[in-house]
Amino acid sequence: MQNFEITVRPMEIGDYDEIFAMWQITSKRALSQADSRENILRYLERNPGMSQVALADGKIVGTVLCGHDGRRGFIHHMAVLPEYRRHQIGMKMAKRAISTLAEAGIDKTHIFCYIDNSLGHSFWNAMGWKKRDDIDVFSCFNVIE
Repeated sequence: MQNFEITVRPMEIGDYDEIFAMWQITSKRALSQADSRENILRYLERNPGMSQVALADGKIVGTVLCGHDGRRGFIHHMAVLPEYRRHQIGMKMAKRAISTLAEAGIDKTHIFCYIDNSLGHSFWNAMGWKKRDDIDVFSCFNVIE
């Protein structure tokens, strides 16, 4: 691959079509109704400036959704297109996202990583994150019947 310059900037709702197409390649099994344009807009408005995109030659090549609940930070859909991996793009986005959380007074952040996502596990381990074995995650869909 040629040399390219990476720019990281806050995600905007105008990026939605391009990031959703990217997630179809990198994060498809993790996508749900929570990732609709409307829900991503709500997330970005609730957590202004925290989610990031990485661009190479004007093309989005990486994403990270980042936000908090007032006491803990959360990272979702941290992804880099396969052909752009191993260029520290993920590290740049992760550090910037964590920095925005720190500026908001959030000192602990979580990411959910699939058990069989060996690339994700290697990445977060290399970033100094620790896998927890003391909790399980339970989920539900808030459907009113």
